[in-house]
Amino acid sequence: MRIDPTELGAERIYRLMTGIVVPRPIAWVTSLSRAGVLNLAPFSAFTFVSQKPPMLAISVGRKGADYKDTAHNILDTEEYVIHIADTPLMSAVHDSSVEHPPEISEVEHLGLETLPCERIKVSRLAAAPVAMECVFRQCLEFGDARSRLIVGEVVMFHLRDGLVNDGKVETRALDPIARIGGPRYARLGEIVTLNTVFQTPKSKD
Repeated sequence: MRIDPTELGAERIYRLMTGIVVPRPIAWVTSLSRAGVLNLAPFSAFTFVSQKPPMLAISVGRKGADYKDTAHNILDTEEYVIHIADTPLMSAVHDSSVEHPPEISEVEHLGLETLPCERIKVSRLAAAPVAMECVFRQCLEFGDARSRLIVGEVVMFHLRDGLVNDGKVETRALDPIARIGGPRYARLGEIVTLNTVFQTPKSKD
């Protein structure tokens, strides 16, 4: 079949693309409003864009005519935390996607325990196996809906004990969840290890 995107509205294209670009890692983001409300929301348009310094990107859309609270908070305070959630947190991740008014803290609403960060004021989630303290670096807007691609630098990594072996994260132990089309999520299936291929070193270390 063939589909001409110029014949589709934004919502139908979104459903199509989120069913094609799968599985997607989930950035579970805490951010702080100017009023001091700790916001929590998941974003599956998420990747890393630099290793030195470490930088991550999330795409934040709108809720109605306005941008989501996360975008406002990051641009206002320039600090936030990106978490990687595991299987036991799947329901909490999904429930945190409910759109509450900005004065409602999803963290408090879901009864999630937090811990202070070391280099930023935003709190991190105690239960998440990975938390990355981020500071805002750049924002680019794309498309008719002006989705905001927000890039931040990781200034501190927090990883659960036992996840890192010889400098590498044990993916099976991390047990990350991923997003697929609709209100559906995926877990790791079979992990296939192939032969190492030659690549030019990216740095001296």
